[in-house]
Amino acid sequence: MKKIGTLCTLLLVVLWSCKDTGPKQRFLPPSTGGINSLMVVMDTELWKGEVGDRIREHFAAPVRGLPQGEPKFTITQIPPQVFKGATTYSRSVLFVERDTTTLAHIKSDVYAKPQKVAVVKGKTQNDLAQGVDSLAAMAIASFKKTEIEEAQRRFTRSLSKDNALLEELGIKLKVPSLYKVGKRDKNFVWMDIQIPRGTMNIVAYAMPGNSFTNDSTFVQDIVQMRDSIGKKYVPGPYENTYMVTEKAFAPYVFPARIKGKKAAEVRGIWEIHGYPMAGPFLTYIINDEENDRKLVLEGFTFAPSQEKRDYMFELEAILKTVDFNVSP
Repeated sequence: MKKIGTLCTLLLVVLWSCKDTGPKQRFLPPSTGGINSLMVVMDTELWKGEVGDRIREHFAAPVRGLPQGEPKFTITQIPPQVFKGATTYSRSVLFVERDTTTLAHIKSDVYAKPQKVAVVKGKTQNDLAQGVDSLAAMAIASFKKTEIEEAQRRFTRSLSKDNALLEELGIKLKVPSLYKVGKRDKNFVWMDIQIPRGTMNIVAYAMPGNSFTNDSTFVQDIVQMRDSIGKKYVPGPYENTYMVTEKAFAPYVFPARIKGKKAAEVRGIWEIHGYPMAGPFLTYIINDEENDRKLVLEGFTFAPSQEKRDYMFELEAILKTVDFNVSP
């Protein structure tokens, strides 16, 4: 009987040892870097030449819908021999080097987490330039997705508990607690936050489900909608002044999907009718078929003489947290 007990104990020890010798998850430090920052790792001579030009052409292209040219990413270039230690923890990395093989791909969580590392290798400068061209769109989308998630992770530490969006529109947004409701009406909510010398704003409202049915007048109808809402709800500093869409340039319109629903993404410039104020806006017009409506979510910024890319990026990150699966 004693021998049987001893054998059982040995068997358990062996089984536990086998379990313990399995593959262990590698520890990765948290990634670092400012929002929309990109670490480019490549030889400095390549950076100064055609390959560097291609990178700047794609990754430092101006963001559409801003009043001044601001790049998609703030780029820091370092040579490969410097890419070690804490520098490898950068959240978004583009690695470009000459090699006997030619490839272009994207890896996840190589040195830190979360992290995206786009890798381009080639035998010649022409190979590298072509690799950058072929990978750029996918890499930009991958980097942006990671940056949006990081922005959301940062502001969800402290969220607003106001129920205006739920009560008026039956939706929820993860809005930082510093945003306050300034105006609400049936099917309309306006929230804002003070920033240095300006404000960041979120508005949400509903339009009938049969709005925007004519493709040929789609952009014109969007402008008319924004202008009518601005006149009704978003006044300027003086009587008879109110927000409208800038008339000098038509807004950019792109197809989008927000929480699985078809949507239109609109980027452009707002201005105050009758007063010299202006700034960028981002609008999502979401086809909410279940409620027979078009849900409109918009973020706009007033920040004179300041860069606005990161302000608008935060607003985009907030708008993309919309949740329809809630009850009034």
